[in-house]
Amino acid sequence: MTDRLVTFLRARFAEELEKARFASGTVTQDPERFGVAPEDAARHARFSVATAEVHLALLEDTVIPHLGAEGPASQTAEYQLRLLAAPYVEHKDYPHD
Repeated sequence: MTDRLVTFLRARFAEELEKARFASGTVTQDPERFGVAPEDAARHARFSVATAEVHLALLEDTVIPHLGAEGPASQTAEYQLRLLAAPYVEHKDYPHD
């Protein structure tokens, strides 16, 4: 199950990063069209991209390396994996047990 969940999350987080980059570029190019100040658009764009990058880094750097390890580290990593996946439980591709 964890392998399928890792694959699923990698895809979702990559998708979220792509969307954040696209939206950031769109809004920062013409913020008035969206009714926001240029500095607010830029700040939100940085936040959106950084959030998506952090989710990927957290998964890749702190969760995946400890999956399947023995003892508490493995249990914590699996718990973290499930927490990261929780917002997507209703997604059509979520790998349910």
